[in-house]
Amino acid sequence: MYDVRKVIRKLRDTHRLDGQEYWQLLSDSDERDCRLLQSGAREAALSAFGNRVFVRGLIEISNHCKNNCLYCGIRSGNGKLRRYRLRKEEILDCCAKGYALGLRTFVLQGGEDAALDDEWLEDLVASVKIRYPDCAVTLSLGEKSEDSYRRFRAAGADRYLLRHETFNPAHYASLHPAGMSRDRRLACIATLKRLGYQTGTGIMVGSPGQTLDHLVEDLLYIQELKPEMIGIGPFIHHRDTPFRNESDGSVELCLKLISIFRLMDGQALIPATTALSTLDSQGRRKGILAGANVLMPNLSPASRRQDYSLYEGKASGGAESVEGLEELKEELQGIGYEIAVDRGDYDCGANIKNIKNIRKNATKNKAENKTKIFESDGFSAIHE
Repeated sequence: MYDVRKVIRKLRDTHRLDGQEYWQLLSDSDERDCRLLQSGAREAALSAFGNRVFVRGLIEISNHCKNNCLYCGIRSGNGKLRRYRLRKEEILDCCAKGYALGLRTFVLQGGEDAALDDEWLEDLVASVKIRYPDCAVTLSLGEKSEDSYRRFRAAGADRYLLRHETFNPAHYASLHPAGMSRDRRLACIATLKRLGYQTGTGIMVGSPGQTLDHLVEDLLYIQELKPEMIGIGPFIHHRDTPFRNESDGSVELCLKLISIFRLMDGQALIPATTALSTLDSQGRRKGILAGANVLMPNLSPASRRQDYSLYEGKASGGAESVEGLEELKEELQGIGYEIAVDRGDYDCGANIKNIKNIRKNATKNKAENKTKIFESDGFSAIHE
């Protein structure tokens, strides 16, 4: 029988666990242990970033996709979806709006749309970087060839998000059509790392057929990959997919995974995702308090946001949109955090230094951020 407190302490101190230890953390339902895990993750994030949360402007450039993934609302087989592609000028207008609001990272996301060829995307990335040289460009456009990734990187792309969704090959096959390959997905992620992108991957939590054993495989994969960005979001059904009647994923399990990943890598860029807020109106707040340090309000044209329908009821207004930035600021201030107005890059050099200072700085940060969130069981309790 594992002592969960010792497992949490080991993860905090060594940033690694074995499969049995991860399984123990995931299966543990004791509320006090969960509070200790989240408290430790929060302290690690505060040590690395202070009370600053990075904000990215999300621009959904196309909802066309050649793939027919069983869970996704923009799957090629969804004939009910109103399709669109943003023109280059529309995207640049979105960037101008975001820049004026203080955003310094633009995330260009879309389905695997063959009409957006390498030359067009290369020109788009270069145009954004020429106009906004102090900004980071993140791409999230699916699987591409190594040559394509190389061209986008040369044009100025800084980061690339490509969630693997699930590491287990049989589970991956159950979520995707024939012709899609888990091995190809992992190869693309490895290529992105090798080409020098700040690389993001992650998990769809609670997808049909997923088990705790599958999640342990995901944790071990990410532990070895060491991605700069880790995206954790719950599965949410969509009415126009084969998974329309499946149950949605667990917010609580997502929060636990955010905390685990924060202790695994103190410098990782981990968002509190829109999907969390879709299932739970307090999802952003809970995600930040669990160790997340990134938010991505929607910067797409308002007329197109409902058409980028990955899942049912996708939140795209209020504090989930750039129009709600003031609301977002107030929400973060209410829990002792503030928006960081900079690119928010992954700092691998600071990672080693911050790991050593987590205990010392966490105490200081608690004193400086006098909010009720730190009045619960402290992470120091695991030293008992």
